[in-house]
Amino acid sequence: MADIHIDREHTLGLQEARQIAFNWAEQAEAEFGMECTYEEGTTSDLVSFSRLGVHGTLSVTADRFELAAKLGFLLGAFKEKIEAEIVRNLDALIARKAGTHKPAAKKAGPRKKAA
Repeated sequence: MADIHIDREHTLGLQEARQIAFNWAEQAEAEFGMECTYEEGTTSDLVSFSRLGVHGTLSVTADRFELAAKLGFLLGAFKEKIEAEIVRNLDALIARKAGTHKPAAKKAGPRKKAA
């Protein structure tokens, strides 16, 4: 079995972090066929997720996201790719909520020749 551990600090507070975690769970269900359950607490929440070959949790607090997952034998071979995808998705959700989502670079027009 391969383990994945991702830890992200943030300054969003619990309410906004909850929204991100809920969006992440919806995305995991839609894109990866995960079964997710969401347990809301007073100071932290827990998202549990699973599907054939993987199970884990995403812990949510006012200042931190902590994801821990175990990959089965077959998915373990793809650990780096799976971890990179999770990091990309979680970081994008955090950045979007924090308002730091950068727009894509615009393509420059044709250059004028100097006379």
